[in-house]
Amino acid sequence: MSTGVYIRISSHTQTSDSQRTEIQRWLDAHGYQPDSVHWFEDIESGVSMNRKRLDALHQAIFTGEIKTVVVWKLDRLARSMREGINTLSRWCEAGARVVSITQQLDLSGPVGRLVAGVLFGIAEIEREHIRERQTAGIAAAKQRGVYIGRKKGATKVPTGPEQAQALRARGLKNREIAAILKVTERTVGNYLNANRH
Repeated sequence: MSTGVYIRISSHTQTSDSQRTEIQRWLDAHGYQPDSVHWFEDIESGVSMNRKRLDALHQAIFTGEIKTVVVWKLDRLARSMREGINTLSRWCEAGARVVSITQQLDLSGPVGRLVAGVLFGIAEIEREHIRERQTAGIAAAKQRGVYIGRKKGATKVPTGPEQAQALRARGLKNREIAAILKVTERTVGNYLNANRH
């Protein structure tokens, strides 16, 4: 039987390197052989469950090819509590063991599924909070007359650092820039620092 590693990033501007590195370190520490590990990676929002590689992992679990699933964190599977619990329940019923390495969880029994339910609930609340902060930041930028929004008919999409620099030039704070670009304040700081070099 094989092990399936599931990785998800939300967009092409992100990289899965950190997830891969930590998961590989965990696999090596637990004696997993490289030829027994299959990697599944999606570039898709956690809100959508229609993901090509996740579907392939589902199929491999239900055919019995994959017996252990390793993820970096549970929110890589789903951001919705209902979808996350449903997915884990189906996998566990098919006899799969699910391991979340950063949360140090082994979800192979009813207690594990209960803990997973709580964590998925927290992830869903965090997603709502992020959405509320984005809305508030955009509203504040509009009120100050510095919200640029999306340009119609634009063919070249500015990079994150370019957008952050343009918004900073209009007087926005890091918090407001983060809300508009839908990234963290730390990422905004990295964007602005990148433009100084």
